[in-house]
Amino acid sequence: MKKILFLHGFFASSRCVPALALREAFEGRAEVITPDLPTYPRMALEQIREICDKEMPDLLVGNSCGSFYAQMVAPVVGVPALLGNPHFRMTEFLKQRIGEHEYKSPRKDGNQKFVIDEALIQEFAELEAIQFQPQTEFRDRVWGLFGEQDTLAHFEPLFLEHYNQSFHFPGGHTPTADEVRTWYVPLIEKMLAAFVPRLK
Repeated sequence: MKKILFLHGFFASSRCVPALALREAFEGRAEVITPDLPTYPRMALEQIREICDKEMPDLLVGNSCGSFYAQMVAPVVGVPALLGNPHFRMTEFLKQRIGEHEYKSPRKDGNQKFVIDEALIQEFAELEAIQFQPQTEFRDRVWGLFGEQDTLAHFEPLFLEHYNQSFHFPGGHTPTADEVRTWYVPLIEKMLAAFVPRLK
């Protein structure tokens, strides 16, 4: 069975709407792995690398900050990625939200609170500076899906400086379950068919 690793957005968790919708849509057809990611990006990337080494997913799928991680990890682990509304400038997002917050969906460890501070912003800044590494062979293996009503992330022009395959859907920054089924799932199926060899 094929494996999909879904990487949630910054305020989300493994039980966010897109994660649950993907798991439901691919039930019996593919295993959808949906971890809770750490707040700090270096820890998140380390965890993602460990999951990739252990589970060997066939495809990475991200949303927002999860897409920021996915496009950094994809060429390193050699796995194609679908970036949903990628947020490539997390520092801009975080600077406006310094303070204590709660995750918008339940986390497995029960801890719903986290803090945005200067140390977190600085760590994202360091990764933003190196997020686009020369990776010609991945220009066609990282696809972008952009919500036409997204009011948080507007990075399609930046995406197209580095990758070739861009698609739109008529939704906002965080897709609904219906939008996941209607727009994400067909692209995921297309990517799996294009990049994952069939078993003989």
